Amino acid sequence: MSHTTARLGLPIMAQAQAQKHVTHNEALLLLDGATQLVLDGIGTETPPVTPTSGETHFVGPNPTGIWALQTGAIAQWQDTQWVFQAPLTGWRAWDVAGDQLVVYAAGSWQPMTNNLDGLGIGTSFDTTNRLALASPASLFSHAGAGHQVKVNKASNGDTASLLFQSNWTGHAEMGLAGDTDFRIKVSPDGGSWTDALVFDATTGRASGAAVQSDATDITTGKLARADYAYGPGNLIGSVSETDGVPTGAVIERGSNAQGDYVRFADGTQICTASVAVDINQSNGSLFWSGGASHAFPMAFAQTPHGTGSLSSTADGWVNGRADSAAAWEFACFATASKTGETAELIAIGRWY
Repeated sequence: MSHTTARLGLPIMAQAQAQKHVTHNEALLLLDGATQLVLDGIGTETPPVTPTSGETHFVGPNPTGIWALQTGAIAQWQDTQWVFQAPLTGWRAWDVAGDQLVVYAAGSWQPMTNNLDGLGIGTSFDTTNRLALASPASLFSHAGAGHQVKVNKASNGDTASLLFQSNWTGHAEMGLAGDTDFRIKVSPDGGSWTDALVFDATTGRASGAAVQSDATDITTGKLARADYAYGPGNLIGSVSETDGVPTGAVIERGSNAQGDYVRFADGTQICTASVAVDINQSNGSLFWSGGASHAFPMAFAQTPHGTGSLSSTADGWVNGRADSAAAWEFACFATASKTGETAELIAIGRWY
């Protein structure tokens, strides 16, 4: 018959043993050290100088003093000596320093909350939803600074996302779905999905059903792309078009030696010019400047409408017209001979 128990190694009293109380007391001390185990230190290597009664440590890999050769043992101060006991796999203890429950496995004490198969709070977990929570709300707070919630996927083609459901049917999802672009998806039934917004991981630019697909896309409710919409940055500039669709600014204004012009994105063009004239040639009872031509500051697509007036006199006029898509043809008349007059010419037409 063995002299110790199989699991805890407690001494067993022999038949007709003298001083049975010695064996009995030794067993009680070992039980006192092993049951309701509280570890004041884990990995301790130097024995405390003045230990308190019942103080218990798990001896570290390089113990000194009286703990030498007791690596991996539980050391408990009982009466006036250290009593050593080897822990077994599955023993549980309270870690005072870590303020947590630990279990002995693979030669070390490990938090009992590590490597759980799952955790259900207010509900049950399963093999897919290993963390399950049923609660009116959940709180993820800081520990003195910021706070991040991380969702990680194994490879580019996998999914890392947040799925929003109603009665267990998915209707909205956001995250990395099948690549590394950030997507916001919606669904009416949980089966068919639309990429409402997709943010390119490289450029940061947005696309998707909620964004204009091209310059002619004016679908109600879509977000306008910066290069398709107009604002302070592109309202005024060079106008342009492709197949009748504006591709540049809304208004273009300029001037040169021939005069001033303004072009609009819809194709309208207005040209003006101030031309010095002398109205001093006799023409019956009137005076005129003679026929003249003046080039438009910007050519039109076809012959525009043209006219003019005199800016410095009320008893004269301009007979002006657009002679072609490139120039005015005009003559100035007055009731008296005049020099140093100014003919103000204007033409309105289209630049495309």
